[in-house]
Amino acid sequence: MAAAPLKAVSLTHVRYQRGDQLGHFLAWISLVPVFISLGGFLSHFIFRRELQGMFFALGLVISQFINEFIKASVQQARPETCALLEMCDSHGWPSSHSQYMFFFAIYFTLLSYKGIGLWGTESKWVLNLLAWSLGLLTMYSRVYLGYHTVAQVFAGATLGMFLGALWFWVVNSVLFCYFPAIEESPFGRKLYIKDTSHISNVLKFEYDNARAAREKLDCKCD
Repeated sequence: MAAAPLKAVSLTHVRYQRGDQLGHFLAWISLVPVFISLGGFLSHFIFRRELQGMFFALGLVISQFINEFIKASVQQARPETCALLEMCDSHGWPSSHSQYMFFFAIYFTLLSYKGIGLWGTESKWVLNLLAWSLGLLTMYSRVYLGYHTVAQVFAGATLGMFLGALWFWVVNSVLFCYFPAIEESPFGRKLYIKDTSHISNVLKFEYDNARAAREKLDCKCD
């Protein structure tokens, strides 16, 4: 009995030509969505448990489902290089990597310009530049490595920006009103779910409060 053909998980299945240093670098760039999801949002939930971050992550998940639905509906093939990459059994339009990164970039930018985040507004341009740069590099990497056509990555980027901006509006104009109820719910109180979007610089706020608590402790020790 012949063994069933193997299929790779497309999100992490990245190949490049041996000896191609640029290809090697871009292969790692293609994994940035994985790093953001696992290293970023998972760590955020474990250590921060901010509602803004949780709804940010939820929006990316919804965006991914929309991407898979569109791919299954349109069924546009990947470029001919898909044979070498063993990716011809999956569809290419729109690029999920580009969609993810540009959803992330537009949402992150809107958060920072609204004054929501861990850092103060003085450093927001550096972080926004990094987010958009990673988005553009991801687009380029998917074309350079042969996984997508130019049209497919631009379609993904456009859809990602649209969905990111739309989801930001939904969260901060509609769902935001329910944040206090979520915080005070049994679920929220049990898991210490919180919203600090009303604090302009969360890191400084926590730093000042930690120092104040330490000073009180030092006074008791004297």
